[in-house]
Amino acid sequence: MRKTVKWSLKLFVLSLFCIVVYYFYPEKRLPDSQKIDFLKVVKSKSKMYAYFKDSQVKTYTVSFGEHPIGHKEYQGDEKTPEGTYTIFNKNPHSVCYKNLGISYPNDADRVAAKKLGKPVGGDIKIHGLPNGQGSLGKFHRWENWTNGCIAVTNKEMEELYNQVIIGSLIEILP
Repeated sequence: MRKTVKWSLKLFVLSLFCIVVYYFYPEKRLPDSQKIDFLKVVKSKSKMYAYFKDSQVKTYTVSFGEHPIGHKEYQGDEKTPEGTYTIFNKNPHSVCYKNLGISYPNDADRVAAKKLGKPVGGDIKIHGLPNGQGSLGKFHRWENWTNGCIAVTNKEMEELYNQVIIGSLIEILP
């Protein structure tokens, strides 16, 4: 019985250590001068790849809508759209730490939602964590939690906000 308790305690301490290292381990930052002109999101990998002039400059681990499989069909389905869109604006004042607007819906999205008799929705963003919850940091990645947006940490959002060029394409793949 004592050995079991000792091993359980060791396992707990090791797990706690790993969680602390995960949370505090610094991630590589882009140089302030680095611009981003294309984003490629692969939902099945929970990854977003940032490019400038066809060269990949960084990879981000991201969270999506609560129901990440499949293309967004209508407002409220909790899915992240799939397809090619543009980054059309930057908002420093939102319910989550900053955001980049994604040009969803396009004409095909509107037609598809209309066929379903549902509102198409909109307001799809790349954003940081909800205001006041920035301390969640990288832990937000452990679950898909947005209403259909793409979420990153606040530090990553600051970087993207400063370096993504308005008008850049974003390709969102299954």
